Amino acid sequence: MEDRYNELIEMVYKAKNNSREADNLVRLYMGFIKSETVKFLGKDVTMGEDDELSIAMLAFYEAVLGYSRWKGSFVSYARLHIKHRLIDHYRKEKKYRGIVSLDTESQHEDTPPLIETLEENKSELEEFKALSDTKSEIKEYSTELEGFSVELTEIAENTPKQKRTLNACFKALEFMKSNSRLMDNFLKTKKLPITEIANNTKVDKKTLERHRKYLVAIILAYTNGYDIIRNHIKGINPKKEGESL
Repeated sequence: MEDRYNELIEMVYKAKNNSREADNLVRLYMGFIKSETVKFLGKDVTMGEDDELSIAMLAFYEAVLGYSRWKGSFVSYARLHIKHRLIDHYRKEKKYRGIVSLDTESQHEDTPPLIETLEENKSELEEFKALSDTKSEIKEYSTELEGFSVELTEIAENTPKQKRTLNACFKALEFMKSNSRLMDNFLKTKKLPITEIANNTKVDKKTLERHRKYLVAIILAYTNGYDIIRNHIKGINPKKEGESL
């Protein structure tokens, strides 16, 4: 399994700067790309007939360009990227489909011209996208957590109650983020290097062990495209405003 993982990573890195390698990788994963598109649309798709499939292929290529080892599973990263691109496409299609003129008057006296309803529609679409993105990201995140023997529901139970302890956990996060070797090993072994973290941050080892599941959760959020979850983590960071996470 690890050999296959490393082989895929090597292929992705080669494809970053080689168009022929990129084309080969897209062809190799065409089944995956089509499957994700079908899953999103709820119907079969055909090359040359469905724009969504072309968009998914482009999204896969974008994922190749934007991927790095510490972001975790490439397949998970690509899946999330395809999902986001298809949602963007859906939003634009829904917004512009059937629009003849912004000033077209409605046949009903009480209904305002279309131009006056655009902002309302835009808000609804943005709300839909935000909700869809959040659900998709949480589902992906939850699946990743299970690989570390952590349930999403356990995070709240393991969240430090005292600011001093919370600060210690974020100190451990900062150390892990700055060490790509440890991040790579964390993803491969599914184990948190508590001893090494404690030795380098001077955080009490027992504190780290007591909040291991919480640490796994916040560190994992920084190994993939979990923008929404990361923003939430930044919001509870005990550091003073203006300091970077």
